[in-house]
Amino acid sequence: MTATNVAFASVDAPPVTPDDHRRRFRRPIVDYYGEVLGRVVTPEEFAQLDRIFHDAYRQGLVNAALAADAEHAMRSWPGGQSLLSMWFHDELVPLVHGFGLQSLLARIDGLRATVGGGPKAGHLAEHLVALGLSGGQVVLIGDSLDDADAAEAVGAGCVLYTGGLTHPELLAARGVPVATTLVEAVRLAARLD
Repeated sequence: MTATNVAFASVDAPPVTPDDHRRRFRRPIVDYYGEVLGRVVTPEEFAQLDRIFHDAYRQGLVNAALAADAEHAMRSWPGGQSLLSMWFHDELVPLVHGFGLQSLLARIDGLRATVGGGPKAGHLAEHLVALGLSGGQVVLIGDSLDDADAAEAVGAGCVLYTGGLTHPELLAARGVPVATTLVEAVRLAARLD
């Protein structure tokens, strides 16, 4: 049983296929959970689902590897780079160090709250303030519709990468450049910069 279905089974929800999950998942995550359940999700249920999903992600990280072209893509970018993730900050930083990527990044920010699930836009605005940059000075490479929404909210350019959770058809419909490899994403981002 997938982590998604383990989590949903804990609140008596029907199973969700991986493809359906990629097509329906969105932020705020509580709205997605509510859609699957067919009702409003209580704060207690959200916390339970969030914990189950994050525990599954942690287990997956044990054997996780970078995308085949990730380091090459990062090294090919001529300007500065930073990382903003909705993964927990205290777990994100050691993960980045474990992959040896910290020297390529001017700043690493993750979620500092104990429960996540909200939109990325506010986090991106704070991240840019910490870097001393405006949205118009950056291009965000992301893998979700929430990334595109966050970039739009701060006035940044955006390229979406199909290697993440969101279904490629949804990314293509968003109206920003979409790449199937990270090297291609960097190439497209350079055109927007």
